[in-house]
Amino acid sequence: MTVHIDLGRMAGGVPAVMDLEELLATRLLVQGNSGCGKSHLLRRLLEKSAPWVQQVIIDPEGDYVSLADKFGHLVIDASAHSEQGLHLAGDRVRRHRVPVVLDLEGLDLEGQMRRAAAFLGGLFDAEREFWTPVLVVVDEAQLFAPAVAGEVSDEARKASLGAMTNLMCRGRKRGLAGVIATQRLAKLAKNVAAEASNFLMGRTFLDIDMVRAADLLGMERRQAEMFRDLQRGRFMALGPALCRRPQEVAVGEVETVSLGASPKLMPMPEAPAEDARALILTPPEPEQLTARARRLPPPPPPDILAQLAAARPAPILDPPPPTAEETQALRREWEEIVQAMLAEPDAAYRPVNTLYQDMLLRCRIQGLGSKVPDLAGFRNLLALLRAGFGGGMDERPEWPAVQAQAAVLPEDVRGVYLLLARAALESAPCPSDAEIAEVYGSRSLSRARRVLGYIEEQGAIVCRQDLSGRRIVTLMGLGCETAPAEAATLV
Repeated sequence: MTVHIDLGRMAGGVPAVMDLEELLATRLLVQGNSGCGKSHLLRRLLEKSAPWVQQVIIDPEGDYVSLADKFGHLVIDASAHSEQGLHLAGDRVRRHRVPVVLDLEGLDLEGQMRRAAAFLGGLFDAEREFWTPVLVVVDEAQLFAPAVAGEVSDEARKASLGAMTNLMCRGRKRGLAGVIATQRLAKLAKNVAAEASNFLMGRTFLDIDMVRAADLLGMERRQAEMFRDLQRGRFMALGPALCRRPQEVAVGEVETVSLGASPKLMPMPEAPAEDARALILTPPEPEQLTARARRLPPPPPPDILAQLAAARPAPILDPPPPTAEETQALRREWEEIVQAMLAEPDAAYRPVNTLYQDMLLRCRIQGLGSKVPDLAGFRNLLALLRAGFGGGMDERPEWPAVQAQAAVLPEDVRGVYLLLARAALESAPCPSDAEIAEVYGSRSLSRARRVLGYIEEQGAIVCRQDLSGRRIVTLMGLGCETAPAEAATLV
């Protein structure tokens, strides 16, 4: 059954409809300066599609929490949860198909990026049996996928950009359909924007954004000036889910109200200046002070204060940072624990979150207390050990270059790249499809070959065959390659 979403009207009063199934397969990019009607457009799309598809909204300003009253969305206050908790929540959202608004309003920019990345990671890492269609709407996407480094830490930026890249580049086969909105195309990472096939471009005034919008719509650059003339709530539309040629769309009305709507003009009060002075500067009346005092808790008796002051514990000083020897010893303990986990049957095919919980339990049993890696550190350690690194392998002079290349790849394929890198550094035979699949966490040999092809598309490796049809992998930028595989490569 084909589902069409009514967005509003095109020229001549023709209904502007969006093919929902096509949107889920091809994704959407919305762009326009502040006040052009982006949030209104997203709200219209969400309201009309709510009965047909599960929705997840990444909301940095708390604008969409009002959807919960009419459409039953679960509102998650991200400031009240840890990154690990939000990662788990993302996984459960996929399992139970709950529509969600992730409210990030109470956090600073870095906190928003970290928690949004954790939640999107939970959506992305869900097991295959829960890969049902989800419309993932990200407002102010330039905050979570910035084109250049800003004032936040590199770790937060990489985590957020990686999550957004996974959503837009690799989310389709997992049922995740990204809908991203941004004020500035120039501030949005190009690899994230480039994956959208549908576009709704609103009013724009900066030349660089107008030119990029015109290019995306296949228009001549001399036509870019038209974006300055678009009225509020009108967008130029193009894409397989919308229309095959650029057309102007006037967005229709919405049923719910944005909590972040701009204040409306209203007449100023006509109070004389002396009345205003009295209203603002007159001291409060005694009964007002008394009423205020009644609302405050009574102060404790002085003797209680003295007892508390006398019993106050000495301040706890931060422990000194661990020495290099202590750090290395702790890492060796972590490696031993993870290697013991990987030696168990079917460990390669268990979800990363399950392995991490097992890691935390084993660390407590070993008496490590709070000396445990965070989830990101565990993922990196797991990728290294699955690939055979450890025991001094990462001390080789080529290691910094290998680490730098692995860092730019999506998290779930880093282990495969490291496996190939280890084989190349040791001049060992190229890993087989079965070995690659196991490191990737799959039993499918065809998926292993697709992963290998994906890494080659990213420019990290080059695959070729010798005269016997055996695969050889060359690491780009390192000048080393694997020996031929032990068996002929299947095509």
